[in-house]
Amino acid sequence: MLSSVSTIWVLVAAALVFFMQAGFAMVETGLTRAKNAGNILMKNMMDFSIGTLLFWVFGFGIMFAGSGALFGGLDFLSRGSYADILPAGVSKYAFMIFQTVFCATAATIVSGAMAERTKFLSYCIYSAVISGIIYPVSGHWIWGGGWLAQLGFHDFAGSTAVHMVGGVSALIGAIILGPRIGKYDKKGKSKAIPGHSLTLAALGVFILWFCWFGFNGGSTVSAEGDAIPAMDSIFVTTNLAAAAAAFAVLLLTWIRYKKPDVSMTLNGALAGLVGITAGCDAVTPSGAAAIGIISGILVFVGIEFVDKIAKVDDPVGAVGVHGICGAAGTIMVGLFATDGGLFYGGGFKMLGIQSLGVISVIGWVAVTMTVVFLIIKKTVGLRVPKEEEILGLDICEHGLESAYADFSIIDRSGLDLVTNGSAALVAPMPEGTVHIDEAIPVQMKTATATPVASDVSITKIEIITKQNKFEVLKEAMDQIGITGMTVTQVLGYGVQGGRTEYYRGIKMETTLLPKIKVEIVVSKVPVDLVVAEAKKALYTGNIGDGKIFIYKTLNVIKVRTGEEGYDALQDVE
Repeated sequence: MLSSVSTIWVLVAAALVFFMQAGFAMVETGLTRAKNAGNILMKNMMDFSIGTLLFWVFGFGIMFAGSGALFGGLDFLSRGSYADILPAGVSKYAFMIFQTVFCATAATIVSGAMAERTKFLSYCIYSAVISGIIYPVSGHWIWGGGWLAQLGFHDFAGSTAVHMVGGVSALIGAIILGPRIGKYDKKGKSKAIPGHSLTLAALGVFILWFCWFGFNGGSTVSAEGDAIPAMDSIFVTTNLAAAAAAFAVLLLTWIRYKKPDVSMTLNGALAGLVGITAGCDAVTPSGAAAIGIISGILVFVGIEFVDKIAKVDDPVGAVGVHGICGAAGTIMVGLFATDGGLFYGGGFKMLGIQSLGVISVIGWVAVTMTVVFLIIKKTVGLRVPKEEEILGLDICEHGLESAYADFSIIDRSGLDLVTNGSAALVAPMPEGTVHIDEAIPVQMKTATATPVASDVSITKIEIITKQNKFEVLKEAMDQIGITGMTVTQVLGYGVQGGRTEYYRGIKMETTLLPKIKVEIVVSKVPVDLVVAEAKKALYTGNIGDGKIFIYKTLNVIKVRTGEEGYDALQDVE
């Protein structure tokens, strides 16, 4: 008999887990460069779409259509009843959609570690293999009645079944794919390649944290009887682990880098969520906090090890978060579980089973994904050409100049995209357009005893300073009669090389600091007065007050009227 409460809870949890795709998309997009943002979004869309279809066609059957030790069964289009595997009170299709969104989560983890240099076609192929075969087989071992389930292996919501599968796949893929261009110098030293938006990354982490309550809490697949006290406990342990891990990484980065690192702390929260997923139903709140702290330490050490020691380029830290913490979180169930854990008098049996399960799944995923990646590499190719990687996958793989159209650096008006990703001028002037020389005739003036306007000295003054000094500078210029200026936001550094900064534990060799550049052209207002007032407005006595550059200007032409020199700078009509 179906339970309306349990079915609705499973469906709501499935919707939350589905929304994790948006979280992963934001995290991966934010921690990579803007020129690849559209490609990242497209991959996250496709791994869910392709994964949904393949899991329905045969993946669900492989995972749940039988109770064999290694393999469920083949059930094309998932037409079986699955009565033996369905949770009490939950319909087949509610259970299927819940398992589908879990499958898609495992596949999407891989895209972050292989971001910015993987062919889109190749991504679609290996994502399909993960969703259709790799994940369902190991998922059957753990959740479908396979040999690990029979041994008593405990992975409540998928630290191993979902996250470690994705993390190990990501590691194998990143190794075979190789690092991004410029990631390591000739001596093998890691170089920082900052992501373009920590705002997006943080938004993604908050989305994932929110959805994880459905990921873990929904794994009760019931909202009645004994599941009710388990649900509230799961919410608490899930939240505590994430908070503890984030705080642990905050402290570690603060001590190590002298400043708290934002992106690493975001990874820390995710590490705690991954770590608690296996045992969220089996540990106490204090045990959850301990798992979170350990996960935070592991992700901090793990990301640095993968990047600096192993020389594996993982732009988003997927290997550390999902691979390392997925494995560790599963093993820690054997330590912190109140029923059977080593720290609660249960001995080493559960710890041994947990360790065996982790090692077995690592072996299965590592071997099969190595084969998959090598086949793809030898056939359609795994990596984009060097030129495409430099230009960006948005333009080369999708014909997308920028994922941020309104903020595009290149003006596309009058330009057409050609197949190699370059731009060519194609738009002729509209019919009837007057040529520029005729539109604004320039009158040549003969010399007289009285100096003409163009003979008056014209000077361009360029001021580069901090952004927060602009209003003070503008007010000072207004006071002395400066009626026009051009202001540009720029990035730069002086002889000091900018401030020392770290990105994900890597020292930035050259830091480009945000500045403003103010350009003023004067003829009537004395240059010395402009300089004196600018210095008064900007001076603090500290490094970074700015610089003033003075240039002699040959001439100024007002395009609308054709006036030149002194006259072109006056506002009188």
